[in-house]
Amino acid sequence: MNGKYDWGIDQLVAQLRDSRTQAQEARNRRDKPSKPPSKNELHAILEGLSSVLFPNRLGPPDLSDEGIDYFVGHSLETLLRRLCTQISCELQSNSESPDIDNATHEQAIGIVKQFAAQLPTVRKLLDSDIQAAFEGDPAAKTPDEVLVCYPGITAVIHQRLAHILYQLGAPLVARMISELAHSATGIDIHPGAQIGESFFIDHGTGVVIGETSVIGRHVRLYQAVTLGAKRFQKDDTGILLKGYDRHPIVEDDVVIYAGATILGRITIGRGSSIGGNVWLTHSVPPNSNITQAQVRSELFQSGAGI
Repeated sequence: MNGKYDWGIDQLVAQLRDSRTQAQEARNRRDKPSKPPSKNELHAILEGLSSVLFPNRLGPPDLSDEGIDYFVGHSLETLLRRLCTQISCELQSNSESPDIDNATHEQAIGIVKQFAAQLPTVRKLLDSDIQAAFEGDPAAKTPDEVLVCYPGITAVIHQRLAHILYQLGAPLVARMISELAHSATGIDIHPGAQIGESFFIDHGTGVVIGETSVIGRHVRLYQAVTLGAKRFQKDDTGILLKGYDRHPIVEDDVVIYAGATILGRITIGRGSSIGGNVWLTHSVPPNSNITQAQVRSELFQSGAGI
């Protein structure tokens, strides 16, 4: 090889191999690492599931009314098999076997069957989300515009599908699905979050909703809203604890305006309005109206105010 282009490939290969080996040993992984779910494959599956849920708007452009049921059925048969393969990869990575065995595959099939059974419910929830966006935004001309244009709806479609998988025992696949929406929209909703019907995220960029958040019905958020944790608990050795409730509860009919930051396991009472850029770390009762503190400027004359 011409010395000008001698990159030292053999040495790099050896060093990278040593790095992989050390990382596997540090994690107590087996010699043959498992193959994780594929991000690209999950992206294709979610695109397909979106078109199955809304075939008239997100399906093929030449789809006829007579062919909708065939398209939905054929697509589901293919998509659910592909999803089953991805979930099998996740389950196998948590097992002791280096390969996907029959028990792991059967468990994945069971998860996908339960997931598929909830798709009609997801469609109804998404219809309520789309209607909430249409009614809540004067710029929206039609519900179809909301579906095909609004990043908040894209993020919610991903989250509602991911939430089911998260509950059924496929948290890695669920997280990857949510992160696909995060990358595309700038909206970060953890698949563990519980979200009621008629949920509307207007504009959306920078919204963060944590894992244990609970959101009621008819809730509206604007851009850059954070539903986060106030602090992270640790055990006696200083390791972060996981799985405990640490994010807000937002009750029905709440509006949270742009830039608001709500932290900790607090409750925002039903019908409340949280103003823009508010920093909130305590619960508020129903029908509260929380705004930023006002800076008051007064002109004192003749000794007034002393």
